[in-house]
Amino acid sequence: MVENPFETEIRVGEVLEAQAFPEANKPKMTKLWIDLGEDHGEVQSAGQLDHHYEPDDLEGRQVLCATTLGSVRVAGFKSEVLTVGVPDEEGYPVLVEPETDVPLGGVLF
Repeated sequence: MVENPFETEIRVGEVLEAQAFPEANKPKMTKLWIDLGEDHGEVQSAGQLDHHYEPDDLEGRQVLCATTLGSVRVAGFKSEVLTVGVPDEEGYPVLVEPETDVPLGGVLF
């Protein structure tokens, strides 16, 4: 876990699998398994993404992930990265994604 938020790394990953997460306390949650590339491996993330995305539509998509914030447990699921999004007009996350495919694990600069 980073001490200084300016030391946070944001890396590109590819969603390998996504599942609805109804057992979470927040509505519209999704479980994600994300490949961060050869050097960083597979990680898990939980996010309130079902407002805009069906789980099947997330698979194969490249996303940005904050990787150095530490992990949390959400309804027993270990969320190791924060999948980066911005709020829509109602405050629900819209994913931030590369415009074209880029190498997995690449760092945002």
